[in-house]
Amino acid sequence: MKPAGVENSVGAISASFLKDPSDPAWKDDPAIRDWQSFMDKYYPTGDKDSSAALYGYAAAETLAQVLRQCGDDLSRENVMRQAASLKDFASSALLPGIKINTSESNFRPIRQMRLIQFDGKTWQPIGDVIETAFSDAPNN
Repeated sequence: MKPAGVENSVGAISASFLKDPSDPAWKDDPAIRDWQSFMDKYYPTGDKDSSAALYGYAAAETLAQVLRQCGDDLSRENVMRQAASLKDFASSALLPGIKINTSESNFRPIRQMRLIQFDGKTWQPIGDVIETAFSDAPNN
């Protein structure tokens, strides 16, 4: 928003599934604080306003869930089976209400989003969680 001028961005609408680490609305969120502590410890020179860095953290949380589901069987077959059977997993970095689901016929983990609107300071949610256009699309 800064390059275009924050004042020129009021009313802009976007869609998201991930919390925005640069948005002051999340400054007291426990998950964002945990992520910032993680960044301080493991990547102190990293950009804490980067949604790409937060996405990586969310992906790592999702992989950790897959490995928990594997139990003691870390074979390739079981890892793939568990990765294709995530049910309503909510990474701490996802917006409230967004869940990760996979299946043998659909590996796309992110199938939901929220419309959000910039009010000049933060992104405000608009409506409920919605399904993406590709939520039921088969894998290619």
